[in-house]
Amino acid sequence: MTQSMTAFARKEVQRNWGSLVWEIRSVNHRYLEPHFRLPDTLREMESALRERLRQQLSRGKVECSLRYQLNSGADSLSINQDLLENLLLVCDQVQELLPKTAKLNPLEVLQWPGILQSSEQDMSELLEDGLDAFDLALQELIASRSREGQELAQLIQQRLDAMSKIVEKVRDLLPTILERQRQQLLDKFADLQLELDPQRLEQEMVMLAQKADVAEELDRLDTHIIEVRRVLRQNGSIGRRLDFLMQELNREANTLSSKSIVAETTQQAVELKVLIEQMREQVQNIE
Repeated sequence: MTQSMTAFARKEVQRNWGSLVWEIRSVNHRYLEPHFRLPDTLREMESALRERLRQQLSRGKVECSLRYQLNSGADSLSINQDLLENLLLVCDQVQELLPKTAKLNPLEVLQWPGILQSSEQDMSELLEDGLDAFDLALQELIASRSREGQELAQLIQQRLDAMSKIVEKVRDLLPTILERQRQQLLDKFADLQLELDPQRLEQEMVMLAQKADVAEELDRLDTHIIEVRRVLRQNGSIGRRLDFLMQELNREANTLSSKSIVAETTQQAVELKVLIEQMREQVQNIE
Protein backbone atom coordinates (compact mmCIF):
# COMPACT_ATOMS: atom_id res chain seq x y z
CA MET A 1 0.00 0.00 0.00
CA THR A 2 1.37 3.38 -1.03
CA GLN A 3 2.29 5.59 1.92
CA SER A 4 2.74 9.35 1.82
CA MET A 5 5.41 10.99 3.97
CA THR A 6 3.24 14.04 4.68
CA ALA A 7 0.78 13.75 7.57
CA PHE A 8 -0.28 15.10 10.98
CA ALA A 9 -1.67 13.36 14.06
CA ARG A 10 -2.79 14.60 17.47
CA LYS A 11 -3.71 12.44 20.45
CA GLU A 12 -4.92 13.66 23.84
CA VAL A 13 -5.53 11.39 26.82
CA GLN A 14 -7.06 12.09 30.21
CA ARG A 15 -5.96 10.21 33.34
CA ASN A 16 -6.42 10.54 37.11
CA TRP A 17 -3.13 12.39 37.40
CA GLY A 18 -3.99 14.85 34.57
CA SER A 19 -3.74 14.96 30.78
CA LEU A 20 -1.16 14.77 28.02
CA VAL A 21 -1.14 15.66 24.33
CA TRP A 22 1.00 14.22 21.55
CA GLU A 23 1.38 16.01 18.22
CA ILE A 24 3.27 14.33 15.37
CA ARG A 25 4.09 15.98 12.04
CA SER A 26 5.88 14.33 9.13
CA VAL A 27 7.12 15.66 5.79
CA ASN A 28 9.13 14.14 2.96
CA HIS A 29 12.80 13.40 3.53
CA ARG A 30 15.35 11.09 1.97
CA TYR A 31 15.79 9.13 5.21
CA LEU A 32 13.98 8.74 8.52
CA GLU A 33 14.85 11.80 10.63
CA PRO A 34 12.96 11.99 13.95
CA HIS A 35 12.94 15.04 16.23
CA PHE A 36 11.46 15.01 19.75
CA ARG A 37 10.37 17.90 21.96
CA LEU A 38 9.84 16.45 25.41
CA PRO A 39 9.59 17.88 28.93
CA ASP A 40 12.82 17.40 30.89
CA THR A 41 11.04 15.12 33.34
CA LEU A 42 10.15 12.72 30.50
CA ARG A 43 13.36 12.89 28.50
CA GLU A 44 14.25 9.32 29.48
CA MET A 45 11.49 7.94 27.23
CA GLU A 46 13.14 9.25 24.03
CA SER A 47 15.07 6.06 23.22
CA ALA A 48 11.90 3.98 23.45
CA LEU A 49 10.07 6.48 21.26
CA ARG A 50 12.78 6.35 18.61
CA GLU A 51 12.60 2.58 18.49
CA ARG A 52 8.82 2.64 18.10
CA LEU A 53 9.16 5.15 15.27
CA ARG A 54 11.87 3.13 13.52
CA GLN A 55 9.74 -0.01 13.58
CA GLN A 56 6.77 1.73 11.93
CA LEU A 57 8.29 4.25 9.48
CA SER A 58 11.07 4.06 6.90
CA ARG A 59 11.39 7.63 5.60
CA GLY A 60 10.36 11.16 6.43
CA LYS A 61 11.27 14.03 8.71
CA VAL A 62 9.10 13.43 11.79
CA GLU A 63 8.59 16.00 14.55
CA CYS A 64 7.05 14.72 17.80
CA SER A 65 6.06 17.02 20.64
CA LEU A 66 4.59 16.13 24.03
CA ARG A 67 2.83 18.36 26.56
CA TYR A 68 1.30 17.29 29.85
CA GLN A 69 -0.71 18.95 32.61
CA LEU A 70 -0.99 17.62 36.16
CA ASN A 71 -4.17 17.94 38.18
CA SER A 72 -4.04 19.96 41.39
CA GLY A 73 -2.79 17.67 44.13
CA ALA A 74 -2.00 14.86 41.72
CA ASP A 75 1.72 15.42 41.93
CA SER A 76 3.59 15.11 45.20
CA LEU A 77 6.55 17.47 45.18
CA SER A 78 9.70 17.04 47.26
CA ILE A 79 12.98 18.88 47.51
CA ASN A 80 16.28 17.42 46.42
CA GLN A 81 18.04 18.19 49.68
CA ASP A 82 21.61 17.49 48.52
CA LEU A 83 21.27 19.57 45.38
CA LEU A 84 19.63 22.40 47.32
CA GLU A 85 22.43 22.51 49.89
CA ASN A 86 25.06 22.62 47.16
CA LEU A 87 23.16 25.36 45.38
CA LEU A 88 22.82 27.43 48.56
CA LEU A 89 26.53 27.04 49.23
CA VAL A 90 27.30 28.41 45.78
CA CYS A 91 24.76 31.19 46.32
CA ASP A 92 26.51 32.17 49.56
CA GLN A 93 29.78 32.46 47.70
CA VAL A 94 28.14 34.60 45.05
CA GLN A 95 26.38 36.68 47.71
CA GLU A 96 29.73 37.68 49.18
CA LEU A 97 30.63 39.22 45.85
CA LEU A 98 27.35 41.06 45.50
CA PRO A 99 26.31 44.32 47.16
CA LYS A 100 24.82 43.85 50.62
CA THR A 101 21.49 45.08 49.31
CA ALA A 102 21.16 42.17 46.89
CA LYS A 103 18.81 39.52 48.23
CA LEU A 104 18.40 35.90 47.15
CA ASN A 105 14.87 35.07 45.96
CA PRO A 106 13.73 31.61 47.23
CA LEU A 107 11.34 31.20 44.29
CA GLU A 108 14.22 31.63 41.88
CA VAL A 109 16.14 28.96 43.77
CA LEU A 110 13.22 26.56 43.41
CA GLN A 111 13.23 27.12 39.64
CA TRP A 112 16.71 25.64 39.38
CA PRO A 113 16.49 22.34 37.39
CA GLY A 114 16.21 19.35 39.69
CA ILE A 115 15.49 21.19 42.96
CA LEU A 116 11.84 20.21 42.92
CA GLN A 117 11.20 16.52 42.28
CA SER A 118 8.00 14.68 41.56
CA SER A 119 7.28 11.38 43.22
CA GLU A 120 8.73 8.34 41.41
CA GLN A 121 5.37 6.58 41.36
CA ASP A 122 3.65 9.43 39.54
CA MET A 123 6.45 9.77 36.98
CA SER A 124 6.41 6.04 36.28
CA GLU A 125 2.69 6.14 35.57
CA LEU A 126 3.07 9.24 33.40
CA LEU A 127 5.86 7.60 31.39
CA GLU A 128 3.77 4.51 30.74
CA ASP A 129 0.74 6.55 29.71
CA GLY A 130 2.96 8.72 27.51
CA LEU A 131 4.29 5.71 25.60
CA ASP A 132 0.81 4.25 25.15
CA ALA A 133 -0.53 7.57 23.87
CA PHE A 134 2.42 7.86 21.49
CA ASP A 135 1.54 4.48 19.99
CA LEU A 136 -2.01 5.67 19.39
CA ALA A 137 -0.84 8.93 17.82
CA LEU A 138 1.63 7.04 15.64
CA GLN A 139 -1.10 4.73 14.35
CA GLU A 140 -3.21 7.77 13.54
CA LEU A 141 -0.26 9.27 11.66
CA ILE A 142 0.24 6.06 9.67
CA ALA A 143 -3.47 5.95 8.79
CA SER A 144 -3.24 9.54 7.55
CA ARG A 145 -0.14 8.73 5.50
CA SER A 146 -1.95 5.76 4.00
CA ARG A 147 -4.97 7.83 2.96
CA GLU A 148 -2.82 10.46 1.30
CA GLY A 149 -0.65 7.74 -0.24
CA GLN A 150 -3.68 6.22 -1.93
CA GLU A 151 -4.60 9.61 -3.35
CA LEU A 152 -1.08 10.01 -4.71
CA ALA A 153 -1.21 6.53 -6.23
CA GLN A 154 -4.45 7.38 -8.03
CA LEU A 155 -2.95 10.58 -9.44
CA ILE A 156 0.05 8.64 -10.70
CA GLN A 157 -2.18 5.96 -12.23
CA GLN A 158 -4.10 8.63 -14.14
CA ARG A 159 -0.90 9.96 -15.64
CA LEU A 160 0.28 6.45 -16.49
CA ASP A 161 -2.98 5.91 -18.38
CA ALA A 162 -2.38 9.13 -20.32
CA MET A 163 1.19 8.06 -21.11
CA SER A 164 0.03 4.67 -22.42
CA LYS A 165 -2.34 6.42 -24.81
CA ILE A 166 0.44 8.68 -26.08
CA VAL A 167 2.79 5.74 -26.64
CA GLU A 168 0.11 3.90 -28.59
CA LYS A 169 -0.65 7.01 -30.62
CA VAL A 170 3.00 7.48 -31.58
CA ARG A 171 3.27 3.80 -32.52
CA ASP A 172 0.24 4.12 -34.81
CA LEU A 173 1.61 7.32 -36.38
CA LEU A 174 4.97 5.91 -37.45
CA PRO A 175 3.89 4.16 -40.71
CA THR A 176 1.97 7.27 -41.80
CA ILE A 177 4.91 9.51 -40.94
CA LEU A 178 7.35 7.38 -42.98
CA GLU A 179 5.01 7.26 -45.97
CA ARG A 180 4.55 11.03 -45.79
CA GLN A 181 8.30 11.56 -45.68
CA ARG A 182 8.74 9.25 -48.68
CA GLN A 183 6.22 11.26 -50.65
CA GLN A 184 7.90 14.53 -49.71
CA LEU A 185 11.20 13.13 -50.93
CA LEU A 186 9.62 12.14 -54.26
CA ASP A 187 8.07 15.59 -54.60
CA LYS A 188 11.45 17.19 -53.93
CA PHE A 189 13.05 15.20 -56.73
CA ALA A 190 10.18 16.14 -59.07
CA ASP A 191 10.44 19.84 -58.26
CA LEU A 192 14.16 19.82 -58.99
CA GLN A 193 13.46 17.86 -62.18
CA LEU A 194 16.12 15.36 -61.21
CA GLU A 195 16.24 11.88 -62.63
CA LEU A 196 15.00 9.54 -59.94
CA ASP A 197 17.53 6.92 -58.99
CA PRO A 198 15.61 4.05 -57.35
CA GLN A 199 18.69 2.89 -55.47
CA ARG A 200 19.36 6.38 -54.12
CA LEU A 201 15.72 6.73 -53.13
CA GLU A 202 15.89 3.42 -51.31
CA GLN A 203 19.01 4.52 -49.43
CA GLU A 204 17.37 7.77 -48.40
CA MET A 205 14.30 5.93 -47.14
CA VAL A 206 16.41 3.45 -45.18
CA MET A 207 18.30 6.28 -43.50
CA LEU A 208 15.04 8.06 -42.75
CA ALA A 209 13.48 4.93 -41.31
CA GLN A 210 16.51 4.33 -39.10
CA LYS A 211 16.40 7.87 -37.78
CA ALA A 212 12.68 7.66 -37.08
CA ASP A 213 12.77 4.17 -35.59
CA VAL A 214 11.62 4.62 -31.98
CA ALA A 215 10.06 1.19 -31.53
CA GLU A 216 12.65 0.29 -28.90
CA GLU A 217 11.98 3.48 -26.94
CA LEU A 218 8.22 2.91 -27.12
CA ASP A 219 8.62 -0.66 -25.91
CA ARG A 220 10.75 0.48 -22.98
CA LEU A 221 8.21 3.15 -22.10
CA ASP A 222 5.52 0.47 -22.00
CA THR A 223 7.75 -1.73 -19.83
CA HIS A 224 8.50 1.08 -17.37
CA ILE A 225 4.81 1.99 -17.14
CA ILE A 226 3.95 -1.61 -16.29
CA GLU A 227 6.72 -1.65 -13.66
CA VAL A 228 5.47 1.56 -12.02
CA ARG A 229 1.99 0.05 -11.74
CA ARG A 230 3.47 -3.08 -10.16
CA VAL A 231 5.52 -1.11 -7.63
CA LEU A 232 2.48 0.94 -6.63
CA ARG A 233 0.77 -2.30 -5.55
CA GLN A 234 3.64 -3.28 -3.25
CA ASN A 235 3.80 -2.74 0.49
CA GLY A 236 6.63 -1.04 2.35
CA SER A 237 8.99 1.70 1.24
CA ILE A 238 8.66 2.20 -2.55
CA GLY A 239 9.55 5.88 -2.99
CA ARG A 240 13.18 5.37 -4.06
CA ARG A 241 12.21 2.68 -6.58
CA LEU A 242 9.56 4.95 -8.07
CA ASP A 243 12.02 7.84 -8.26
CA PHE A 244 14.43 5.63 -10.24
CA LEU A 245 11.64 4.63 -12.63
CA MET A 246 10.76 8.29 -13.18
CA GLN A 247 14.35 8.89 -14.29
CA GLU A 248 14.14 5.97 -16.73
CA LEU A 249 10.84 7.19 -18.16
CA ASN A 250 12.31 10.64 -18.65
CA ARG A 251 15.34 9.17 -20.40
CA GLU A 252 13.16 7.36 -22.95
CA ALA A 253 11.00 10.45 -23.50
CA ASN A 254 14.13 12.50 -24.23
CA THR A 255 15.36 9.91 -26.73
CA LEU A 256 11.95 9.87 -28.40
CA SER A 257 12.14 13.65 -28.75
CA SER A 258 15.67 13.59 -30.18
CA LYS A 259 14.65 11.04 -32.84
CA SER A 260 11.58 12.96 -33.89
CA ILE A 261 11.42 13.93 -37.57
CA VAL A 262 8.02 15.65 -37.51
CA ALA A 263 6.27 18.08 -35.18
CA GLU A 264 3.62 15.51 -34.22
CA THR A 265 6.02 13.15 -32.48
CA THR A 266 7.90 16.08 -30.94
CA GLN A 267 4.66 17.30 -29.38
CA GLN A 268 3.85 13.84 -28.06
CA ALA A 269 7.32 13.59 -26.50
CA VAL A 270 6.81 16.96 -24.80
CA GLU A 271 3.47 15.79 -23.38
CA LEU A 272 5.16 12.65 -22.07
CA LYS A 273 7.82 14.70 -20.28
CA VAL A 274 5.17 16.94 -18.71
CA LEU A 275 3.34 13.88 -17.34
CA ILE A 276 6.58 12.37 -16.06
CA GLU A 277 7.52 15.58 -14.26
CA GLN A 278 4.08 15.71 -12.64
CA MET A 279 4.52 12.13 -11.41
CA ARG A 280 8.02 12.86 -10.15
CA GLU A 281 6.69 15.67 -7.96
CA GLN A 282 4.13 13.27 -6.45
CA VAL A 283 6.73 10.53 -5.97
CA GLN A 284 8.85 12.87 -3.81
CA ASN A 285 6.13 12.56 -1.12
CA ILE A 286 5.91 8.75 -1.22
CA GLU A 287 7.67 6.78 1.52
